[in-house]
Amino acid sequence: MTLYVQPYPFRRVARRVSSQPQPRALSVNVREEDDAYILYALVPGLKAEDLNIQVLENIVSIEGEYKDEETPFLLNELPRGAFRRSLQMPSEIDADKVEARIVDGVLTLNLPKAESARPKKIKVNVH
Repeated sequence: MTLYVQPYPFRRVARRVSSQPQPRALSVNVREEDDAYILYALVPGLKAEDLNIQVLENIVSIEGEYKDEETPFLLNELPRGAFRRSLQMPSEIDADKVEARIVDGVLTLNLPKAESARPKKIKVNVH
């Protein structure tokens, strides 16, 4: 006879609580294209007004906060509290042309490269 034991899935896990909550880092994916960087981040339940996105030269900063609910949960794995992420891109960003959108809980940032950072195609003249 074989006995398989599974833990009760709804047990409470005790966690240490620090006096100063530390902002967690936001996980992102970044892809490079010829003329822009595309950044993706999962931000479930957040709206545009919940985010603060800043671009300075080649630094992209994303800040936000998930609101804590007062209702007790049996299992609580969704993100809570403040988060912050700053990324240094390989080249300068054209901050005036940055586009951001949230669709189905995914933040997508289109970060166009500055004109000086884009590859130039040089035509060779033959005599």
